[in-house]
Amino acid sequence: MTDIREWDVEDEEFWETEGKKVASRNLWISIPSLLAGFAVWLYWSVITVQMLNLGFPFTNAELFTLAAIAGLTGATLRIPSSFLIRIAGGRNTIFFTTALLMIPAVGTGFALLDQSTPLWVFQMLAALSGLGGGNFASSMSNISFFYPKRMQGLSLGLNAGLGNAGVTTMQILIPLVMTAGVFGGAPMVLERTSGTLIGKIAAGTDTYIHNAGFVWLLLLIPLAFLGWFKMNNIRAEHVSPDIGSPINSFAKISGMLGLAFIPAVAGLYLILPSPTGLGLTWAKYPIIAAVIAATVFLLKMIPGPIKPNLERQFKIFGNKHTWIMSVIYTMTFGSFIGYSAGFALAIKVIFGFQHVMVDGVMTHDLVNPAGPSALTYAWMGPFIGALIRPVGGWIADKVGGARVTQWVAVTMIGSALGVAYFMTQAYKSETPQDYFVPFLLLFLVLFAATGVGNGSTFRTIAMVFDKEQAGPVLGWTSAVAAYGAFIIPQEFGEQIQATTPEYALYGFALFYLICLVLNWWYYLGPRAEYKNP
Repeated sequence: MTDIREWDVEDEEFWETEGKKVASRNLWISIPSLLAGFAVWLYWSVITVQMLNLGFPFTNAELFTLAAIAGLTGATLRIPSSFLIRIAGGRNTIFFTTALLMIPAVGTGFALLDQSTPLWVFQMLAALSGLGGGNFASSMSNISFFYPKRMQGLSLGLNAGLGNAGVTTMQILIPLVMTAGVFGGAPMVLERTSGTLIGKIAAGTDTYIHNAGFVWLLLLIPLAFLGWFKMNNIRAEHVSPDIGSPINSFAKISGMLGLAFIPAVAGLYLILPSPTGLGLTWAKYPIIAAVIAATVFLLKMIPGPIKPNLERQFKIFGNKHTWIMSVIYTMTFGSFIGYSAGFALAIKVIFGFQHVMVDGVMTHDLVNPAGPSALTYAWMGPFIGALIRPVGGWIADKVGGARVTQWVAVTMIGSALGVAYFMTQAYKSETPQDYFVPFLLLFLVLFAATGVGNGSTFRTIAMVFDKEQAGPVLGWTSAVAAYGAFIIPQEFGEQIQATTPEYALYGFALFYLICLVLNWWYYLGPRAEYKNP
């Protein structure tokens, strides 16, 4: 498509005559592209469960680590992705970053063909899967420029919500596609029961786990073509005025994403346990802060014509509301993406095994024949969280973003504490399945609240920041929040290893309380600087 030189969607006549049609076309290509990104980023949450069922020679903690690695790299790659639209253009960015996802998808397919594939190969592929996580920031920034402020809650909610449906799509599609040899390759035999949307699969059944990687090519290839031929670069001054040629744009995207991999890999080396890394898990939060700071510093060091462009966008860091909304958005999206990454494996580890006393010691390695199939239920939470996101944006457009966010925070605190209670009961029971239904229902409430909150925080950001800053702020806050995809699986893994999984939920509930106070103080209370934006 041709580049757009004039773009003023706040002008109602322009919006009705020209803007609406163009914006809709870009949105409806952006959504499935983002869906594919989420699917590739988070497919380790399902793949690792099946690796456990097939008897791959890795521990539970090592399998949790794969989702965590993808989570940290995806979050870090969102930082440069936040600024790509102004530098490279919307069409160029969405096309190229979607095409890049074929690399981890194909690599994962080949790696899963052989159980002797070493752990470091899977860890490398998990890191590359982070490309899909990074795409959210550029996608949201891009769509924010296409719609007027009065429609930001709904339009961004649709892009994010239906894009986030990639998690659910992946959690439903991968278990199904693993049951048939549609991409060739020899099957493996299940050592433990598995499952799909429609029920359990018995041990001894053939499984084509490598299809979990290859299947995404069926979506990525046509989406790359659609992005290139049907999307637009907005060349107006407040969006992408000086992007150069497409090849130049691809080079800038590659360089900026490549820089972000450096602190991400360094941070992983410091945090991950031996033999992969140094095992400084006790310092993971300051290390993550250092990864974020180092990534921004490296971007600031880029010479040439990109530098003044980035410096103009970096003005968002001087606005305190950038940091406040980063924390609040982490409550919503960070929780959604983190729980999505760890939910299936948490179900498997907590309810798929009996927790019994042996010689006075509580053990957790006896398979529970009555346990629920993680792959049968894990899709439900992300499905609800993603589906309700546009609804949250629509309600926020009507009653105000901060008010909806406050309701969300209260709901998340209560449901997190409830999940912690039933998790505690299950993890010390010989029949943990007795506690599964209330655990699942409360987790679904938690997922629903994160979805509504995602939509309401988009509305707040769109109203607090001007049209040039809103896009980069959306990208930046999503980058910070995406570290939830690393932190939550890591916390689950560590606390399960310590036999106290409920402690993770207690910590998350405390964080939600802090967010509730921040939201009230700055956007709802008597001293609010922006009253219910």
